[in-house]
Amino acid sequence: MPTLPGSEDRADERLLLGVLDQAPIAEGSTGGDALRNSIDLARWTDELGYHRYWVAEHHATPMLACASPEVLIGPIAAATSRLRVGSGGVMLPHYSPLKVAESFSMLSGLYPGRIDLGLGRAPGSDQTTAIALQRDRRQLPPDDFPNQLAELLAYLGDSMPPDHPFAHLAAALPGRPHRPEPWLLGSSPQSGIWAAGVGLPYAFADFIQPGGAAIAARYREEFQGSEWLEEPRVIVAASAICAETDAEAERLAASSRMAISLLYRGRLVAVPPVEKAVRFLAEQGASTLQTGRRLIVGSPSTVRAGIEAVAREYGAEEVMIVTITYDHAARRRSYELIAEEFGLSD
Repeated sequence: MPTLPGSEDRADERLLLGVLDQAPIAEGSTGGDALRNSIDLARWTDELGYHRYWVAEHHATPMLACASPEVLIGPIAAATSRLRVGSGGVMLPHYSPLKVAESFSMLSGLYPGRIDLGLGRAPGSDQTTAIALQRDRRQLPPDDFPNQLAELLAYLGDSMPPDHPFAHLAAALPGRPHRPEPWLLGSSPQSGIWAAGVGLPYAFADFIQPGGAAIAARYREEFQGSEWLEEPRVIVAASAICAETDAEAERLAASSRMAISLLYRGRLVAVPPVEKAVRFLAEQGASTLQTGRRLIVGSPSTVRAGIEAVAREYGAEEVMIVTITYDHAARRRSYELIAEEFGLSD
């Protein structure tokens, strides 16, 4: 396994690899099939030596099945033994901080030392769905994410001011003394500022918004230590598809490229079969398919080089890999080839 890129003075540290699973739904299959595939993939990557497995939150889309990370985290943690398991992430504006604290406290009590609580501000949906998720639908919820985050961390850390009317609720969290490890997720400068200000580890979504190295650098510069973390820590989440050859990987990547291209045009579709996607890309032409997203595609050596380059770019201690293919077996094989190339089981 390689040492941490760009950290010559920390040569004893190694680049960690994790999985960010969006639970893709293949055309012709069901959401249930996708969720069962997620559990299968978690078992497989646990055996392969990956460090962390997060499941994302998306709503009202035919392409991605996981609308409730906390529901999927439990079965995944039960099916694995070594992986840290968590959310990538919970979209906090939809929820009560206490409810999130209770859910992840329960998971931490069941699986001590293995649960991560990745938190995001994005809706994970269109505006209509975001309204439907709210209990009060007369208006959009207030833009008070920093207050929500502070309340949630106070519950988890049992640091609510004694005279606060909710102070007694922190001590009653069902998973105590265990608690999840909170992370702040983002793809914009503001998320990095918040993570630095409250002293949380930071995960940047390069697969959504590449070119965030300056955001990660600012996070490190402005980081203030906390009870959660003494020194800044960065994960970068990147898209990758690996196969035995560059050509085969490019062919498999057609499904993801077609789905993302249509997403940018406002069309939500299940992950299309490879042959259908290849025809679509040929008909559309490369000039009309630019989305600005980075996708690392190729043979094991090609993908390793791409992953290490992204890690160096962000100075990241860990890379979480997002892989969307039409065929579940191809997704399993992609993670297997990457694990072998990096020597994860060594």
